[in-house]
Amino acid sequence: MNELVTKARKHAEEAHRDQKYGLCPYLRHLEDVAAIVASHGDEAMAIAYLHDVLEDVKGATVRELVEAFGTKIAECVKICTDEPGENRPERKRKTNAKMAGVKGDLEIALVVKAADRLANVRESVRSSLLDPDNKHLPKYRAEHPEFRLAAHRPGLCDEIWAELDKLLS
Repeated sequence: MNELVTKARKHAEEAHRDQKYGLCPYLRHLEDVAAIVASHGDEAMAIAYLHDVLEDVKGATVRELVEAFGTKIAECVKICTDEPGENRPERKRKTNAKMAGVKGDLEIALVVKAADRLANVRESVRSSLLDPDNKHLPKYRAEHPEFRLAAHRPGLCDEIWAELDKLLS
């Protein structure tokens, strides 16, 4: 793990120290997302570790991320962050609109966003085996067409999209 990835992992581990992902420490989810994007490079892995900081950590700021990791990584984390809204459908609609406009170097954020969704879907598939009433998988299935329309870029991370499409079909 290079210095950037190590620094991002430490930052995220500290920021999410009191949070859980299901019954596990939150770092487990971040490790899952980082593993999915590992073939896309160190920047993608750093963004993967940081992708939920702005959304889930009280007091976390873009400025703090810029100072610690630079403008590009901070902007990518901001792209990965759900927009505010009254409810989940409104938040997802606004976030999808934001992602649809992402171009160029910042598209690495879309790889991380797709990997985050894949990690969540994989976990939902596992959970649904133990709890057939699990509501997460149907929610992800319903959201998938709009999410894909906003975040998919042909050739960018086709392996992630292929697995997502298969799991959510």
